[in-house]
Amino acid sequence: MTDDTAPATPAAAIQADPARPQTDPARPPADPARPAVGPDPDDNRRQVLYWRLLARLFDPEEQAALESASLAVVEDIGLPSALLDPGASVDSVVQRHPELADEFDGLMKPEPEPDGARDRAAEVRRAALASKLLLNVFSTGSGTVSAGQLARWQSDAGWLERSLGCPPGGLRGGQGAGAVLDGGGLGPELGAVEADLVRRMHLREVLADPALAARLTPSMSLIEQLLRDKGNLSGIALANAKSLIRRYVDEVAQVLRTQVEKATVGELDRSVPPKRVFRNLDLDRTIWKNLTNWSPEEERLYVDRLYYRHTVRRTTPQRLIVVVDQSGSMVDSMVNCTILASIFAGLPKVDVHLIAYDTRAIDLTPWVHDPFDVLLRTNLGGGNDGPVAMAMARPKIAEPKNTVMVWISDFYEFDRSQPLFEGIEAVHRSGVRFIPVGSVTSSGRQEVNPWFRERFKALGTPVVSGHINKLVHELKTFLT
Repeated sequence: MTDDTAPATPAAAIQADPARPQTDPARPPADPARPAVGPDPDDNRRQVLYWRLLARLFDPEEQAALESASLAVVEDIGLPSALLDPGASVDSVVQRHPELADEFDGLMKPEPEPDGARDRAAEVRRAALASKLLLNVFSTGSGTVSAGQLARWQSDAGWLERSLGCPPGGLRGGQGAGAVLDGGGLGPELGAVEADLVRRMHLREVLADPALAARLTPSMSLIEQLLRDKGNLSGIALANAKSLIRRYVDEVAQVLRTQVEKATVGELDRSVPPKRVFRNLDLDRTIWKNLTNWSPEEERLYVDRLYYRHTVRRTTPQRLIVVVDQSGSMVDSMVNCTILASIFAGLPKVDVHLIAYDTRAIDLTPWVHDPFDVLLRTNLGGGNDGPVAMAMARPKIAEPKNTVMVWISDFYEFDRSQPLFEGIEAVHRSGVRFIPVGSVTSSGRQEVNPWFRERFKALGTPVVSGHINKLVHELKTFLT
């Protein structure tokens, strides 16, 4: 977009602003006897800011009229001009103006006015702050990306996530992966922008420099690239790559472990006598049951029997078989499921088996307790051969009624669709609880072959939503 094609609306909006009177010789003087008719000045200001936002998003070249008009609006409402500087990160703006940090939090989820009235001045202020977030996150330019630029983008994306009421990294599969997040469906788009930045960065050179590698924040896009390129790394670069993968795994595992522990607490098993130790003593019940032994003369309570709390919870030995499609489109699921499988493997009396497949299947069960080791052994990419994975998984079924099989895939098997479904149908009819999952991501976005989706529905095993919390809930109902 060039200056001669810039829309006239923003300029007109500024001239209509009574707070900044301007003289237009081509315009006749207003008739004082006629009431003013036109848009609210704050509506004009907000429109200017959004016109600038669109112009900047679709054409990085500066529009002189829009820039000067936007600067006037920002200064009028008492915000720093740094909000209009494309080179200034949100962190730097907040460092200079710390009072803005609270305004960015929840910015895009404003509370409705109690009486339904609009606070137009507040809307202008939100438009200025939101424009800064959106431009910094979605206007990424082209060309090579440095480690510093990626780190700055990740920080700005974190502020955008905070503005939507999510923790930094939450929509992109980071620390908030275990939380129920919405974000208006922005998660996949943020992930796509980050993936593009990672692809444009000379990652091997960055990893070879400890100072540059230390500036990287582990994320799903970065982990995907590291896993794809791990065969080409060595020495310091490989050590730094492993450190980033370990940090990411630990962050997500911490969140998921909390979710799983909350979800897998079984009922108290009253068939097991309570252990008679002091920490289990039920003092209130003991006093209540012995009140008939109260001696008014001696003012003493004689206790005939002590009562203890039940602490043993009912658990049943279970076998969990997790089969994960490790083709290129399923990297998010691969990372999350290896972490989830390791957490369930740490629960008492849960026997977890993990199989990954593309055109070949690999049994990762010996390393299931260490998701980091599992990820380093995976080979992301390639096609799909579900029947090969099923042939490896079926011998692991010892007691069908006591087994759950989770199959994570987009189920695009092409000429192998019928053989795979027949294997799944046989497993299901044997008594195994079969759970098909479209994907396991923080955003919940999934794509499943419609042919399989309809057959799973008819089989009584509908595809579980791609959000990882849904899978935790399904497993909870089986393992408790």
